[in-house]
Amino acid sequence: MQPDSETPNLERPVAYDANGQPLYAHPPAQDTSTATEKQVVHVARLTEPIKQEISDATKLKNERSKQMFPELNLTDGEYVISAVRRHPIGLVLPLGIGTILVALGFAVLFNLSLFTEKFLNNPTLDNSVVALFVLLYIGLVIGGTYIAYFIYTNNKFYLTNESVIQEIQTGLFAKHEQTVSLGNVEDASYFQHSLLQQLLNYGSIRLSTQGDETTYRFSYATNPKEHIAALNNAVEAFKNGRPVSGD
Repeated sequence: MQPDSETPNLERPVAYDANGQPLYAHPPAQDTSTATEKQVVHVARLTEPIKQEISDATKLKNERSKQMFPELNLTDGEYVISAVRRHPIGLVLPLGIGTILVALGFAVLFNLSLFTEKFLNNPTLDNSVVALFVLLYIGLVIGGTYIAYFIYTNNKFYLTNESVIQEIQTGLFAKHEQTVSLGNVEDASYFQHSLLQQLLNYGSIRLSTQGDETTYRFSYATNPKEHIAALNNAVEAFKNGRPVSGD
């Protein structure tokens, strides 16, 4: 029987060179602790970046857009391609209810004596006091109707050659603005859910972005098909490096 072979100790030197340095049967293990460390790349930025040249036609469009839409914060060379407004159909209900309530108030005001006698069952009640309350009621209804009109009409959607801007009015003094670069737009579509929307040519616009996966919606948009076509064309041109034009 042959004796069992001993496992060699790879950590012990097997010989020495002329200078007395140990020689091993295998190369010593290398320290790989730094191999997995993340490398940081610093990108240099010019102290004064080169300003891009803007054509005279683009400057003219930019000036016109600033005059027509002073509420927008447009950059140099940015101009509005299309402005989406809400369809008047959305005002039918609040304006209709407000008109009916105001008409009832004036009907009571013009027949004040009959109203106090028949409905309040108090013919001796001072008509001036009743008239004051009726006028206050009419004023509140008119004010509420105007607030509903103001909020509805101040929700707007803009397409520029660089971004999509949505102004959202949620209250009389509550308003905020959302801006999305055309390069971040992933999908843009529109929806018409009824025959009435198709006949009156209005619907909802839906916009989704890359990265944060945020979805933006704009309801009661007029002519949504045309605006979405312009938006998709602008996004495609922007991402492919072509000039974005609304012509």
